[in-house]
Amino acid sequence: MDRTDTSKPLTLLTVREVADLLRVHQRTAYRLITGGSIAAIKIGSQWRVHESALMEFIESGWKDSASEKTKKIEPDQFKLPLD
Repeated sequence: MDRTDTSKPLTLLTVREVADLLRVHQRTAYRLITGGSIAAIKIGSQWRVHESALMEFIESGWKDSASEKTKKIEPDQFKLPLD
């Protein structure tokens, strides 16, 4: 692996650390990781998440929620019989 930035060591987070940072249950963090929502690597039987992958996940959540707010959501309208 050729890393040009050697000033900062690679930061890999455990499932527990991801859960703590996201303030969710460990099972929720595990599901996000195994489901592919958060990019991760499996080392032996344990999952590790690169710090930048977690930041990308968080930023994508902010972008998704911002784009949903700009969409005008209108409820389905039903016509009632007047007879």
